[in-house]
Amino acid sequence: MAITTNAITNTFKEDTLKGLHDFTPSTGDVFKLALYDSSASIGADTTSYAVGISGQVPDTGQYAAGGGALVNALVSVNGTTAFVDFDDLSFTGVTLTARGALVYNTSETNKSVCVLDFGGDKTATSGTFTIQFPDANDTQAIIRIS
Repeated sequence: MAITTNAITNTFKEDTLKGLHDFTPSTGDVFKLALYDSSASIGADTTSYAVGISGQVPDTGQYAAGGGALVNALVSVNGTTAFVDFDDLSFTGVTLTARGALVYNTSETNKSVCVLDFGGDKTATSGTFTIQFPDANDTQAIIRIS
């Protein structure tokens, strides 16, 4: 299995109903984003981040195993949809190719939140690799509950 679609993970759905994830800025849980190449086997059934999962992008420049911290979580509601947004995340001085990513919660034993499929390989060569999150709204935000 490869990364084939964007997905809120099943574990996140269950854990959210148990009240495990706290997106409160500054005082809430710590969320990170790890990068994966096209050989990765991650999807809605991925339960957590772990070092050594096949297909993780290797260390390069500012990028290290486990990825980078997502900051400034903003939780909002519009109509009947709640959503969360983060600041864009950049890794500098990298040479890498990534097909997707896993957002996970380091405060809750690295439990998965969502899988991102970039729709194809994205590459940076001796440069900056940026994850640009879509507009924070009820139809485009990466994490939405309706």
